[in-house]
Amino acid sequence: MNYNLPSHLSDMPIYKKAMEIIILSRSISTYLNQDLSYLDADGKEDNNIYFSGDIVQQSNNLAPEIINAERERYSDKKHKHLESLDKLTYKLYTNCKRLERSNSNGKDYLPMLRYELRKFRKLQHNWMLTL
Repeated sequence: MNYNLPSHLSDMPIYKKAMEIIILSRSISTYLNQDLSYLDADGKEDNNIYFSGDIVQQSNNLAPEIINAERERYSDKKHKHLESLDKLTYKLYTNCKRLERSNSNGKDYLPMLRYELRKFRKLQHNWMLTL
């Protein structure tokens, strides 16, 4: 990810946590895909494979929303980015719970991602108060 970052942003705990979540979700998705990519005996694929891609996509969108909220001058536009960030974290958390019900050995790592998301939400709440 090559964003034109404001100088203070890379030192912010919420941004660092977002980057950790990206790395963690990619690793978990790669691990899950190995188990979920096989076809069933009747030729159907496991629908949970799509949720593994969703967690990567949603985690990749965390950092740009933080950057956009930091850069925005007007509070109404800033709040739109904050709402988007809220929705992303909610969807990410929900998809983790869905994947925990999958038939994969990788599901054991999903509670770790959910734990990191809870920490991210706390950081997010504190950060939102400073904007």
